[in-house]
Amino acid sequence: MIFIPQPAIPEFITVHLGEPDQPARNVTISFRDYIKNVASSEIYPTWPESALRANILAQITFALNRIYTEWYRSQGYDFDITNSTKYDQSFVEGRDIFDTISRIVDDIFNNYVVKQGTISPYFTQYCDGIRVTCNGLSQWGTVDLANQGLTPYEILKTYYGNDINIVYDAPVRANIPSYPGVPLQLGSFSEDVRIIQRQLNRISDNYPSIPKIFPTNGFFNLQTETAVEKFQEIFNLQVDGIVGKSTWYKIKYLYNAVKGLSDLYSEGISFDEASRIYSRVLKEGDTGEQVGVIQYYLAVIGYFDGDIPQITIDRVFGPNTRNAVLAFQKKYGLTQDGQVGRDTFIKMTEVYSNIRRNLAGRYISNSEEIFPGRFLGRDMSGDDIITLQKFLNVISQNDPSITPVYVTGSFDNATELAVKEIQSRYNITPNGVVGPLTWNAIVNLYNRYT
Repeated sequence: MIFIPQPAIPEFITVHLGEPDQPARNVTISFRDYIKNVASSEIYPTWPESALRANILAQITFALNRIYTEWYRSQGYDFDITNSTKYDQSFVEGRDIFDTISRIVDDIFNNYVVKQGTISPYFTQYCDGIRVTCNGLSQWGTVDLANQGLTPYEILKTYYGNDINIVYDAPVRANIPSYPGVPLQLGSFSEDVRIIQRQLNRISDNYPSIPKIFPTNGFFNLQTETAVEKFQEIFNLQVDGIVGKSTWYKIKYLYNAVKGLSDLYSEGISFDEASRIYSRVLKEGDTGEQVGVIQYYLAVIGYFDGDIPQITIDRVFGPNTRNAVLAFQKKYGLTQDGQVGRDTFIKMTEVYSNIRRNLAGRYISNSEEIFPGRFLGRDMSGDDIITLQKFLNVISQNDPSITPVYVTGSFDNATELAVKEIQSRYNITPNGVVGPLTWNAIVNLYNRYT
């Protein structure tokens, strides 16, 4: 299944009351109230309704572009937008809101403009058209067009081109920062890794010394680590091959820049570029390998913690899995919604890793049979690979359908082939990457022969 994430309208927006580097207060208000304030500060309520709606759509989209690209936050600021018309749009704290404008904003606050074939909110540059002129929308010019009978959409096409669409009734959600909350490094496997891989590949078009990553499958392999290190070297970051918060946002900032996402002539982000293989939230009714992964973690946690009910790893998010998630969330002070989103998954992997690291004496002999906590793939080396190859060596000696594997400590071609063969047997995506489900299948086969 492919997920296409639609940009959401944020519940709140944080406004810096000054230019970006100017010391000034930040205020956080609802996005809807922010747009009402901007519209009441920028345009006149006596204008024709078509002109008002066209301008307000441009103002909504402009603000949403700043939030979607994390334009300021990716540069280290702690706000989403400024109130300086030199950089953004006018916002006057405490100002009166016009009734006409308030009514229109309530009606269209979750609509915005995109270029056809893209999902990113368009950079709807505009100016008043009298004191200041620009290549975008002319605020006073919209009045003349409205008086000629043009609709809001026709007015916007006049300024932004015939290849624009309006997205209607976008969802409203909390504005969650894009940084995944934990560093990404060798052995990580997630949609966030896939995002970084695709962004680095696009940046490398402009900075060819950054090596391309292929495939962009969400597995943080040595290829990805090398590309990250080169990026860090070019942009004067600590060269450690780990995507922490500073590297994450530097990558995002450069990606926004090379694609011109905050520019009138933006490339935009296509549906393919925005597609996700891995959902960010798992809930009752979901099925598949992602569900199996969280079930594996919960099964191990439940084995060592009686407060978490034991579950079967069947890759179906049923009532038993939901009850285990709720018990886990209750124990660790998380929102008890029975769903596995970012915060729950991060805590789950943290608890799992701590259990594996601190196994009591009577469990040490079995510790190798527990998934090491990082995904394993081609060209990786170390103790985890040695353990994996020990299992595969025994399996291949007893099962002629599995490619023979020898213990070398390096994840070589034979290891990958054997892993893919076992994955195919257990209906796991045969990508040659060893995650919890594949590890569990390998251990079960190994135990069958020992």
